[in-house]
Amino acid sequence: MSRSEKGEKLKLAALFSGGKDSTYALKCAYNSGHSISVLVTIYPQVNDSYMFHVPNLSMVPLLSETLSIPLEKGLTTGIKEEEVKDLENVLKNVIYKYGINGVVSGAIASNYQKSRIDSICKRLGIVSYTPLWGLDQEKYLEKLIDENYKIMLVGVYAEGLDKSFLGRIIDKNLFLELKRIRDRYKINIAGEGGEYETIVLDCPMYKKPLLIEDYHTIWTGSSGYIQINQASLGNSIRAQ
Repeated sequence: MSRSEKGEKLKLAALFSGGKDSTYALKCAYNSGHSISVLVTIYPQVNDSYMFHVPNLSMVPLLSETLSIPLEKGLTTGIKEEEVKDLENVLKNVIYKYGINGVVSGAIASNYQKSRIDSICKRLGIVSYTPLWGLDQEKYLEKLIDENYKIMLVGVYAEGLDKSFLGRIIDKNLFLELKRIRDRYKINIAGEGGEYETIVLDCPMYKKPLLIEDYHTIWTGSSGYIQINQASLGNSIRAQ
């Protein structure tokens, strides 16, 4: 039994991309009584990665600001397995700087990601905390909608998801469309298989919403993504 399962309150670093899963994992950690000392974002130097979210990581500093959590950045070549070593090196520095004793991540069903994060944490003597692991993914998406997470699709990479889906917000209508596409094309409805990527524009944890002011679309063949050119935080401050 892990320390988190025993009820120990952890001081966590959060692996964070600004996408729905890493954001909701923060909420789960808070709800379980843990604290988040720092966000850790790894920037791959390639357009895709086995381990890490890629689109629009330039937005993470704004999200760090609206969450009021400090940010530590790391670079990786994006080469398979080498990027795991790059993450481990960043976490070594974070342990020293912030005194964390665990890492929270938004892994839901990817054994590739979870097993490597678990192994890193074991080597470093800290807890790997994955509160979303094994969730029913359809119910999970519904929960995000019901809890007022404003989630935008910023990348689509699967059959059934065309260019028109880019920039759309995951609401009840889009949820029903994703269910139909899943049933027809057998995609993962929560995008856990890399079918799509997201960014959270607003949620109850944000003090201010993220406002997208300008972006352009990059589309190649049957997949593509949004590149955000300019964004800012809104003026309204949510009561915490």
